[in-house]
Amino acid sequence: MGRLTDQIVLITGGASGLGVALVERFIDEGAKIAVLDRSEPGCAALRDRFDDQIVCVVGDVRSYDDNQRVVSACLERFGRLDCAIGNAGIWDYSVPLVELPGATLGEVFDEMFQVNVLGYLLLSKAALRPLVESKGSLLYTVSNAGFLPNGGGALYTATKHAVVGLVRQLAYELAPHVRVNGVAPGAIATQLHGPASLGFENREFPGQAMEAGAAGFVPLGRMPTPAEYAGAYVFFASRQDNVPATGAVLNHDGGFGVRGLGPTPRGGDDLATKLGLD
Repeated sequence: MGRLTDQIVLITGGASGLGVALVERFIDEGAKIAVLDRSEPGCAALRDRFDDQIVCVVGDVRSYDDNQRVVSACLERFGRLDCAIGNAGIWDYSVPLVELPGATLGEVFDEMFQVNVLGYLLLSKAALRPLVESKGSLLYTVSNAGFLPNGGGALYTATKHAVVGLVRQLAYELAPHVRVNGVAPGAIATQLHGPASLGFENREFPGQAMEAGAAGFVPLGRMPTPAEYAGAYVFFASRQDNVPATGAVLNHDGGFGVRGLGPTPRGGDDLATKLGLD
């Protein structure tokens, strides 16, 4: 049996990128899944693959009504909710402040925060009653940008710092009924879109370039895949493995916090040679 057998998990942004990897892993672990995603083709693909193991609602995480719709669909199909995961997000493509257009900066700010922060709050509000009833958990996708600079521009970094604050505040407010935690992935080759207010809604994420250069900036020497990040979410969602944790954020980022100040992102490149293991 999987660690999530008979659990019901709701994932926003579950039709692409990291979200799909979460859906795949959670179903492998025995869970049934509800998804809120803005992509109709993405939802259709999930329904085709997973049939009665999933319910997928097309909607916008910035809409409370849409968050309520997916919670209602989840309860109607599966009868309860054990874990809600706020995962949908957009990236600002590391545009620095000096290049942000002053005349529309407020509009860009609003879009970034509505998707990356308000979307998590709306999900939490819509899912609150069933999560209290099940003594379940909330889980948010953070980012290493929630702790470190240069994982995005000022706007993305600010949104992810805000999510860290949400984890801590809601963990306090909802204890002892609902556990609230976060996972902070690092570099990941996914399909993150950018804000439409910057004209980035269809911009191609530089995943291949990041993978090709990963040895030069990721301490682990390569970029983890979306599937390799998914296990941390399973841990936090599990009722068996994660009884004590609430208000925690796992820095699950390939080691960016230990890069140091030297010319290389890690200190052990010649370790095997020194130990005679080459």
